[in-house]
Amino acid sequence: MSHSDFQRVLPDASNHFQRERSLWSYTHVDAILLILLLILAGYGLFVYYSASGQSAASFQKQLVRYGVAFSVMIAAAWLNPRHFRRWAPWLFVGGVGLLVAVLLFGVGAKGAQRWIAFPGLPRFQPSEIMKLIVPMTLAWFFAEKPLPPSLRNVVIVLMLIAIPVLLIAKQPDLGTSLLIGSSGVFVLLLSGIRWRYIFGASAVATACGPLLWMGMRDYQRQRVLTFLDPESDPLGSGWNIIQAKTAIGSGGIDGKGWLNGTQSQLDFLPESHTDFILAVLAEELGLVGVLALLAIYLCVIARGLYIATHAQDTFGRLLAGSLTLTFFVYVFVNFGMVSGILPVVGVPLPLVSFGGTSIVTLLAGFGIIMSIHTHRSMVTR
Repeated sequence: MSHSDFQRVLPDASNHFQRERSLWSYTHVDAILLILLLILAGYGLFVYYSASGQSAASFQKQLVRYGVAFSVMIAAAWLNPRHFRRWAPWLFVGGVGLLVAVLLFGVGAKGAQRWIAFPGLPRFQPSEIMKLIVPMTLAWFFAEKPLPPSLRNVVIVLMLIAIPVLLIAKQPDLGTSLLIGSSGVFVLLLSGIRWRYIFGASAVATACGPLLWMGMRDYQRQRVLTFLDPESDPLGSGWNIIQAKTAIGSGGIDGKGWLNGTQSQLDFLPESHTDFILAVLAEELGLVGVLALLAIYLCVIARGLYIATHAQDTFGRLLAGSLTLTFFVYVFVNFGMVSGILPVVGVPLPLVSFGGTSIVTLLAGFGIIMSIHTHRSMVTR
């Protein structure tokens, strides 16, 4: 028996130890989150076709928007999170500059001045991109600071939140300013802010309630009054919410069937393809259809929070957590205002309602969340 009989020969290291890279690792896309978002987009298109009055042209435009948005999402996922961290303060300055430009020479529609158009480019809504920039900037600010934050840092962050919120409220756009303010507050909460600061801020906000009421425009006050008593003006300001409740109630458990809704197909329900598209879904697909959509939303939110809790640094944890919770606010506010438990503030149903900039912004945010997760996997693998 020779010595060679006892020699252990390992396979070729280049073949045995080298793990083949999958498509997901090349694109840095999180497969689970992508599948959930594709299911949500597909369901949204299914509902949108009916809500748009079965318009093939409108459906095609919405499909193109999804194509652009998913491309932006993949591009954002491919970028390393350190780039977002490095660019955050400059993006904030540029975003605030665009908001000022909107107030000076923006494009108006339906009594609001929210868009800006550059020569040769389609118009867009700068306030939408602030939904990403604000939490990104605050996460950058806290990344190198000791946590929980000091009172001085909390005040600085509140000022950073207030600047875009006030500029957007001036347009006016209460819904978007609410979402941007929420995204900033979520970063504060995730940073471990002390409870005494939270209670103090709540007391100040309550005390400032009358000032907020006086600062509202007439139509915003009317929305609050309509929320409290929609039947006070059933043919005017209360029409939307009354018709939405009628559509939801008439859908029952199983609904009237796809394309068979009466409130939307007969044009009783205004804004049926935008803010009140949930009422179309409830009427045609019933409670079952609404619960199916809610289940998809909850799965997307759960995946986003999972990624946030497994982020490898403070910046990633705060940014991913804030973007996910802001998406939750989107869903909660739209469900609340359509069902009548919240005032109408003009927040669309995410990835279901008609929209261009909003869909791109939402999916870009999920691309950033994917980037935080997949690049972390590269480092710790």
